[in-house]
Amino acid sequence: MSALPAKPGLRHSVSEWNSNNHQLSDTAEHERYVSNVIRQEGRSLRNETNCKTTWDESDTSRRLSDRIWDVARWKDTLEICAQKVDEEMEALTLSKEQTEQALAATAVPLEVSSECLTLRDGRRGYELVTDPVHEQLRKEVELIERVQQVLQQHIDKAFEQLCVLQEARHQLTADLQNKMDALDIDMTCLSLTKKSPQISLKTNPTRIPPGSSTPQEWVQFSQYNVAAAEEAMHLSQQMREDTRLTRAQLQNELDTQRRATEFALRKRNHHEEQARDELEWQIKNTEDEMAEMESDIHGLDADLQAKTASLKLAHTRLENRTNRPGMDLCRDEVQHGLVDEVHQLEATIMALKQKLSEAQHSLQKMKLHHSRMLQDLSRKQEALSLEQRSMNTRTRLKSPSCTDKTPVLLVPLTNSSGRSNLQLLAQDVCHISELGRDMTKGETWNYSSSYQDIAATNGESVF
Repeated sequence: MSALPAKPGLRHSVSEWNSNNHQLSDTAEHERYVSNVIRQEGRSLRNETNCKTTWDESDTSRRLSDRIWDVARWKDTLEICAQKVDEEMEALTLSKEQTEQALAATAVPLEVSSECLTLRDGRRGYELVTDPVHEQLRKEVELIERVQQVLQQHIDKAFEQLCVLQEARHQLTADLQNKMDALDIDMTCLSLTKKSPQISLKTNPTRIPPGSSTPQEWVQFSQYNVAAAEEAMHLSQQMREDTRLTRAQLQNELDTQRRATEFALRKRNHHEEQARDELEWQIKNTEDEMAEMESDIHGLDADLQAKTASLKLAHTRLENRTNRPGMDLCRDEVQHGLVDEVHQLEATIMALKQKLSEAQHSLQKMKLHHSRMLQDLSRKQEALSLEQRSMNTRTRLKSPSCTDKTPVLLVPLTNSSGRSNLQLLAQDVCHISELGRDMTKGETWNYSSSYQDIAATNGESVF
């Protein structure tokens, strides 16, 4: 029988086989140990990361809640401040309207005073005097012009302050709108969970956006806006109070000056009526005297004619007696009596002519003065008529007037979700319509009041 052929290959010994078995067992145990360690570490890591993630998510939610509370608190603060600014703007606008009404109300008094001055310039002759009425009217015109200037300055200041308040309101509105948008975003972030369908991985989410601010800068920005608005409101309140006091003071000055002017006008009217009545009395007496003088002149003329006839008679007798013949041409008692009669008649005629001339001259002077008095009476009546027209013109200062309040337009402010949370004042608050209002609503003076009481009120003497 033939031998089997030997198979090629490396053969190991039993010891190598045993060693290999031990090596495989040791390696398996080592790998299982390592695997067990890794598994334990993985479980520990999973537990640790789960806790860490859960804690981080909870801490982030807490921080979001705190941030939402801070933003909501500042939002409420800004809303309250914005509401106060709106109220202050409305109050300042109303004060500005009242000042404009007061300014418009000075147009009628200025027109009345100027018209009175123009009317009184129509006086003629000695009636055109610079009396207390002229001085008071001139003072009244100067006072009204000064009042208009002061009121216009307050209106300009109120307009500038309204612009400052509007700017502060705009800053508050922008900050408030940002707060509301940020609040919506943070509330949306707080409502998201791991199961929300809106979540996804983003590109470089940890980047710092340009224009980012620190929490300190965030707080300081809102604090600055609120502080600026409060300072503007404080200045506006002071301005409104100053304007109110100024209006009251100027109104008192105007009323005082108006009463002084009307008192001077009534006093001057009284004096002119007295002068007119006196002149009318003088004219009447002069006319009576002129009538008597004319009657006496007629009497003097008649007597002169009679004396002339008597003188003619005496002259004729003397002339006829010169024709006596011879010794009968005697200077007898008749001759002496006729001569004395002629001398007496000539003296009488001369005296009558002298008195007639004086009477005619006096009558001519009275007629001339009578004409002057009539002319002066015409001027006095014209001046008195102008004074009456001036007093009637000033009655326009007591006509009542009403004022209307212009409504302020408001627009809603909404956040990104469409919710309306605040009313904002419209941008165009600077153009306000002017309404007329009469400057006086004082008492109506009674003409029958005693001049002593009126003078005591105005600090003047009566006559």
